[in-house]
Amino acid sequence: MQRQASAITRGRSTLRRCPWARAEPELRYHDEEWGIPLHDDRKLFELLILEGAQAGLSWDTILRKRASYRKAFAGFDPVKVARFTPARIKKLMADSGIVRNRLKIESAISNAKAFLAVQREFGSFDAYVWRFVDGKPIDDKRRRMSAVPASTKRAETLSKDLRECGFRFVGPTICYAFMQAVGMVNDHLLDCAFHDRAKARSSRRRRPQLRHLG
Repeated sequence: MQRQASAITRGRSTLRRCPWARAEPELRYHDEEWGIPLHDDRKLFELLILEGAQAGLSWDTILRKRASYRKAFAGFDPVKVARFTPARIKKLMADSGIVRNRLKIESAISNAKAFLAVQREFGSFDAYVWRFVDGKPIDDKRRRMSAVPASTKRAETLSKDLRECGFRFVGPTICYAFMQAVGMVNDHLLDCAFHDRAKARSSRRRRPQLRHLG
């Protein structure tokens, strides 16, 4: 993998991008979603489940299955997913459009239940999760991919709290990937054309205090 952002021609423009974004669907995901601060609960639930599904696989594999996941998991409506029955699990295990791993499928259902519990306690999952970065994105202004960590202390803290809330497939590495995806951290390299775009769309809303902070 290249260490610095690479120039890729897309349409009529040539932009420098993070080197992991080389072809579709990663290009579109990098340009339109990754690192942009996200505050919609259903979309946060979607990315949390997809990051868990990605464990041991490539992110490209999950992106290519994303449409199938949305169909299989009721548009990532946590209320509906929390009601999935053993019969629904059996059906999902036969769905070639998703990763047919029973533990990951069952964890998506239990995570939906935990997600709803967090919403009840904190008003929204958005209010809960963004407090782990004090309500605004962290930008470490990284210049090379080698400087981007697999996890951080904040990701470890988030992982610990999610586990205590009943979530599964939320280890520190998965949590850090989630934080990158939803813009809690801006890990676009400094010479990536999308670094400042993600930064410009950050939110500074205040959020309630959590159990394991401070």
